[in-house]
Amino acid sequence: MTAALELSKNQVSHFYSDRKNTGETIKLIEMLRDRYKGFRRIYLSWDAAPWHRSKALFTRIEALNQSGGDAPEIQVLPLPGGAQFLNVIESVFSGMARAIIHNSDYAGIEEAQGAIARYFEERNASFLARPRRAGRSIWGKEPAPSEFLETSNCKDTKYCR
Repeated sequence: MTAALELSKNQVSHFYSDRKNTGETIKLIEMLRDRYKGFRRIYLSWDAAPWHRSKALFTRIEALNQSGGDAPEIQVLPLPGGAQFLNVIESVFSGMARAIIHNSDYAGIEEAQGAIARYFEERNASFLARPRRAGRSIWGKEPAPSEFLETSNCKDTKYCR
């Protein structure tokens, strides 16, 4: 599965993929770009997976940004290496796996994908009905001010200023 989490409304967009690679990431970006037509900009943040750093990916993003129209500009803000805990969608995947995949006995891939799709549909509807932004358990609990400092290494709180 390839997916994105829209943080302000806590909505998951997803599709099924045979592989995790640059092509699937480009497909996701193009899907999000279409979904957010009329918006000025979308920000993408992700971990340090190889397909998130490929030259082909950034070439495609640059081409999309130059194409103009009413599509949003795409800006990529990668997470630092070794900071997977900041990738909020990972907690969404974890919750889905516990609810849908662990201890399951689906007859086939289609049945499992149907269960996953229902999970995300219900999850999205729930957050639309009772809005809560994604990642609430980490917001405001940073060990240092939320600003970039070249001298700050917050892997360990004793190094934060």
